[in-house]
Amino acid sequence: MSEAALKLDSVTDAYAMPLADIDVSDPARFRDYSFWPFFERLRKEDPVHWCANGMFGPYWSVTKYKDIMQVETSHDIFSSDTERGGITIEDGNAKLGLPMFIAMDPPKHDEQRKTVSPIVSPENLAKLESTIRSRVGTILDGLPVNETFNWVERVSIELTTQMLATLFDFPWEDRRKLTRWSDVATATPGSGIIDSHEQKMAEVMECGAYFTRLWNERVNAEPGNDLISMMAHSDAMRHMSPEEFLGNLLLLIVGGNDTTRNSITGGLLALNQFPDQYRKLRENPALISSMVPEIIRWQTPLAHMRRTAKVDTVLGGKTIRAGEKVVMWYVSGNRDEDAIERPNDFIIDRARPRQHLSFGFGIHRCVGNRLGEMQLRIVWEEILKRWPDRPIEVMDEPKRVYSCFVKGYESMPVRIRA
Repeated sequence: MSEAALKLDSVTDAYAMPLADIDVSDPARFRDYSFWPFFERLRKEDPVHWCANGMFGPYWSVTKYKDIMQVETSHDIFSSDTERGGITIEDGNAKLGLPMFIAMDPPKHDEQRKTVSPIVSPENLAKLESTIRSRVGTILDGLPVNETFNWVERVSIELTTQMLATLFDFPWEDRRKLTRWSDVATATPGSGIIDSHEQKMAEVMECGAYFTRLWNERVNAEPGNDLISMMAHSDAMRHMSPEEFLGNLLLLIVGGNDTTRNSITGGLLALNQFPDQYRKLRENPALISSMVPEIIRWQTPLAHMRRTAKVDTVLGGKTIRAGEKVVMWYVSGNRDEDAIERPNDFIIDRARPRQHLSFGFGIHRCVGNRLGEMQLRIVWEEILKRWPDRPIEVMDEPKRVYSCFVKGYESMPVRIRA
């Protein structure tokens, strides 16, 4: 079924269903891209919505930009802590059950975040830019012309995996392990990635064993300029338990992989769906600087983040009880008509392109946001150098990921015309 037909069917479903029965967490709707009308209805009729029988248990859906911002900036009321449930709608950080600094409350969160943030300081990003540009150039120059190929595999995955290997100083020949571990960490059984939670944990433990060896090598060496060395030599993180070390590793792997990888793919898809914007870009490459945050808004690579109420509180006129699960749907807030003009359109020269929720907000704002933006900027600068007079064409609908957390792509066929 085409996306247009799916959209028509899902609009009918979304408005025919009793409001109380709407469960926007169904990963199948994200895979077939039929979730939009459900969020649209919730924004209009019930912006803070209680789902009593959700696929991942009962939860509150927060779907409007202003309400999401209220949750994000009220960490004294809404907790990220793993012991309270963590940051995903599936309890325990997608059932990993591992602590990680994004799933901590202050002050421990602040101390651990401060340890890894130097890797994405302006000075370090300036040093990384030439490396990224060289790798992007090599990847693009190796692409076939007049032949359909999978953009996700050849460009998005390869670039982000190379970047992760650099940040961790990870053995180059094993770098695709990072992609696999990222996919496994966020996967739901039945997604085609893993068959069971037991398989998930077995592969996650393999990741832990591999990185423990790297940790042991670096904790006994001079401090280096990579993430493992930074953690091993910091007062805030050098005494982490094995579980906390593994949790933070997976956080950094997923944060560095899924978000940038899916924005690289989503940006090309958006430009194909809005060809007037592609023409505008080719006529004025300076628009890359405002296009990059628009790609990140339009794609919203992580669909949600979750909090747990620490105390009884009121949000959007609804009483939320202590212990209840509160899900901030970034994917919905980024399409909120009351906050963003023409939110369903992809507009590369928006007046305020950074007004989006994709990186989160407040103390948990994505630590690597500038690195992700830099990678996207370089990708498009190098694409336009090579193919300034013709677009890279998307040949068919992409295959999307079965997940309500990672809003991403498994494959997307494209062609570069001769």
